[in-house]
Amino acid sequence: MTDPTFDPALVARRALALLDLTDLGDTCTATQIDGLCRDARAGGVAAICVWPQFVHQAARVLAGGPVRIATVINFPAGGEDVERAVDDTAEALRDGAHEIDLVLPYGALLRGDAETARLMVEAVREACPKSGLKVILETGELRTADAIAAASRLSLAAGADFIKTSTGKSPVSATPEAAETMLRAIREAGRGGLKVSGGLRTLADAAAYLALSDKIMGPDWASPATVRLGASSLFGVLMAAATPEGTS
Repeated sequence: MTDPTFDPALVARRALALLDLTDLGDTCTATQIDGLCRDARAGGVAAICVWPQFVHQAARVLAGGPVRIATVINFPAGGEDVERAVDDTAEALRDGAHEIDLVLPYGALLRGDAETARLMVEAVREACPKSGLKVILETGELRTADAIAAASRLSLAAGADFIKTSTGKSPVSATPEAAETMLRAIREAGRGGLKVSGGLRTLADAAAYLALSDKIMGPDWASPATVRLGASSLFGVLMAAATPEGTS
């Protein structure tokens, strides 16, 4: 049974403002990045998220506008080379990135080495003191609520501005269960935001995560400073729903 209070246009407009419009495809081209930037402007999204090699191009195309540029570091494998992660972060910032999406060394966590994970987050935080830092937990690999909660607490304590569900490259990406665990960790910490990424394709997907955020954090909490939805294919769905046929 459809919820009679569900307003597709309202949900779509709300989700668009929180969207990190993403292209991390293996065959991404400069032409596709130009299109991504045009879509980002047209949709009024929060940010785009692109490979590091496209940051300079995106910064040039989006210069002077409100859309922020995010890029990925230590992606997607979540390696343990702290120095390389710091160097890559510094290069991305020089190229014009506003936000860094860092993959947590989740393999280290899984073998009980929380120190390596903590050191990487702290080092990258130090490298981008004035830029947004989102730490990707890869929750599908962490699997259990306890492991996801521990990774969330570690990342927030080490300086993450956001904790992010997934790279979108693992067999299991975002799930409501993982997002709920992360939101509860954010509430417990009294700071931080949530980025849901991987597998968001429908208006119902966006609505479910927004409803979860409202339930746990309160209906006025979600904003581009606290919630992001990382997606690529979701954009067209949201644009269509945000402006129903016959309106402008």
